[in-house]
Amino acid sequence: MSRRTEMLGSTIQRELGEMILRDLNDPRLSGFPSITRVKVSPDLSIADVYVTIMGTPGHQEAALNALKHSAGVMRTKLTKVLSIRQAPFLKFHLDEGLKKELALLDAIRKANEEDRQRTGGDGGGDGGGGESEAPGEAESTTDDGTRTTDDHS
Repeated sequence: MSRRTEMLGSTIQRELGEMILRDLNDPRLSGFPSITRVKVSPDLSIADVYVTIMGTPGHQEAALNALKHSAGVMRTKLTKVLSIRQAPFLKFHLDEGLKKELALLDAIRKANEEDRQRTGGDGGGDGGGGESEAPGEAESTTDDGTRTTDDHS
């Protein structure tokens, strides 16, 4: 992406955010939509606007439809605000990337909880970086700092 399209995208993101809060009175926008990013095409004709919306999938879809329905009005207002001849067409999309990130973070959190439960709830136990010794082995450090394992079987 060129510097110009990046700057235009961030300006569009800021202006659309203000318009959604200030100007749109659609009851379908109850899930507080927030714009996560705007990707402007190289020829400046299309702006893909990625949004996240709180709520159930039904509420998200209704809010997305409300944004799509209001795209023409927002484009007209953008043309007046931006210093370009014609504002790009606005295409609204649910930001699936954020959903994937949140799902991954949730999976990591669950794995950490399961690990804590398995090890007794003390967050890892041995304090040695998570390594465990085999039964009958003892680990020690020599004077020169190397680690040795002694088999006491």
